[in-house]
Amino acid sequence: MDEQALVAAARRGDIQAFNRLVVIYQTLAYNVAYRLTHNPDQAADATQDAFISAFRAIKRFRGGSFKAWLLRIVTNACYDRFRSAKRHPTSSLDGKLEDPDHSVIMTDHKESPEDLALRRDLGKAIQARLDQLPPHQRITVILSDIQELSYEEIAEVTGVSLGTVKSRLSRARARLRDYMQQDAELLPRRYRLTSS
Repeated sequence: MDEQALVAAARRGDIQAFNRLVVIYQTLAYNVAYRLTHNPDQAADATQDAFISAFRAIKRFRGGSFKAWLLRIVTNACYDRFRSAKRHPTSSLDGKLEDPDHSVIMTDHKESPEDLALRRDLGKAIQARLDQLPPHQRITVILSDIQELSYEEIAEVTGVSLGTVKSRLSRARARLRDYMQQDAELLPRRYRLTSS
C-alpha cells in the first residue's frame, strides 16, 4: 500500500494504516525533534506527542505532503516543550548520570581515538553554533541541510513562502559559516577561511 492509500485509510479511521505511517516516519520525526531539543528524552516525548496530535488531526489533513504536515506537527511539539520548559524549568537526574559523549550506535571502530575526539568536538561546536541561530533559521537549516527536504517541503513545514525559505537558509548558512570560523581549529583545513 502506498503512502496516499495509507493516509486515506487512516483518515477513515484505520489504526493499522496510521501505525504503518508511524513506522515509516518515526525515525525522521525523532531526528528533527532531537536536532531541535538536543535531548533524547525530550525528542522522544515530542515525537510521541506529535504522532498523537497527528492521529487526532488526521481527518483534517487536506492533502499534499504528509511528511511536511507531520514535520510541522513535530516542530510545533518541540516549540511547545521549549515554552513549557521556560515556564517550569526542571533538571533530570538520569541525564546527569549518562555519558553524553558515548553512543554505541555512532562508534566507528576503525577511527583513531584522536579522530573520534576531533569529530565529537566538531559535532559539539556545530550544534552549539546551530543553537545560536534564531529558531526560524535553525529549523530551516535542519530541514534542508540535515534532513534534505526540498525548499517546497520546508515551506510547507514552516508555513512560509518559498522565497522566505531561501532567504532564511541563505542567512542561516552565512551566520553558521561566520560562527564556525570562531572554531576554525576544529574545522578540516579545506573549510577554513584564510585571510590573504
